[in-house]
Amino acid sequence: MIHVRRVWQFCVLVILVTSGCGGGGGGGATLGSSGSGGATSSNGITQFSTGISANSSPDGITKGSDENLWFIEQSGNRIARMTTSGSVTEFSQGLSPSPGLTTITAGSDGNLWFTEGLTGRIGRITPQGVITEFTSGITGYPTNVCNGPDGNVWFTEYTGNSGIGKIGFITPSGNVTEFTGVSMGADPLSIVTGPDGNLWFTEPLLNRIGRITTSGAVTEFASGISAGSQPEYVTAGADGNLWFGEFKGNRVGRITPTGTVTEFSAGITSGASPAEITLGPDGNVWFTEFGYASGGGNLSGIARITPTGVVTEFMAGISTTAAPEGITAGPDGNIWFTEAGVNSVGRLTL
Repeated sequence: MIHVRRVWQFCVLVILVTSGCGGGGGGGATLGSSGSGGATSSNGITQFSTGISANSSPDGITKGSDENLWFIEQSGNRIARMTTSGSVTEFSQGLSPSPGLTTITAGSDGNLWFTEGLTGRIGRITPQGVITEFTSGITGYPTNVCNGPDGNVWFTEYTGNSGIGKIGFITPSGNVTEFTGVSMGADPLSIVTGPDGNLWFTEPLLNRIGRITTSGAVTEFASGISAGSQPEYVTAGADGNLWFGEFKGNRVGRITPTGTVTEFSAGITSGASPAEITLGPDGNVWFTEFGYASGGGNLSGIARITPTGVVTEFMAGISTTAAPEGITAGPDGNIWFTEAGVNSVGRLTL
């Protein structure tokens, strides 16, 4: 399993030298469609596994313009589409071998865009499943992607042993621009469009949150973030602030557009390790938890934090080995998340 975190943190990269743009073929649904049979429900949480190929390790997930859920299969090397009733279609035609799929987002052009952390590419898949890969202008290994305020798709980039991380964007037609204003050793990870019209990103290795304007001006914020917290994923909240998970600090942080940080730990189980994070349809921020319980053993859950910092955890109905990673608000008004550890996609009904 190649988690985004592992590609970034441990620099485990198989460098496949390629050039040019790979053309996408037909839809290439590898296994066709499967119904929602086999879904299990408990305590408001439903887990779907039927139609997801064995040992696929579902990870990043997002809502598409077609009102379906789209997610990556890291170990399966596929992009998958799931309806809100649980019907899955997997796509692989047009993908390079062993791309190291990391994250996926819905673009302003109606397509889905994703990163390939091992081959140094940005990919695009249409709602019909046609895949195109882009390499021209990309000098590193993209790790995370988001839809920008300017109609482009923005991404963070790991550059190998040089320690020079980058932020870049790709236009809907595939033209890439990169910016190098982040600090040496930053290796930015997660990125999101902020309420102020800028892009915000995490720097786990430097324990910072960064901001970049659409013209490339970078500002980094460290004050107020506890040492060794390792902020990994960031999202925009309904309150006009940015919210991020501190994977090692076992906290959730909030940063204002001017850089004032507040950290919250009350209500978060020791060892929960907040991971990916998203804005929910209820105006709260939701995040995944997978870590180790203080008494030993695995710990998996979904949690909610209100704009005032009140945390509620939902663990009943989720296997301790589920390892929930990606999370998003679904088109049905519920919270959807991937479970790499049990090869499933989960839904928490609000």
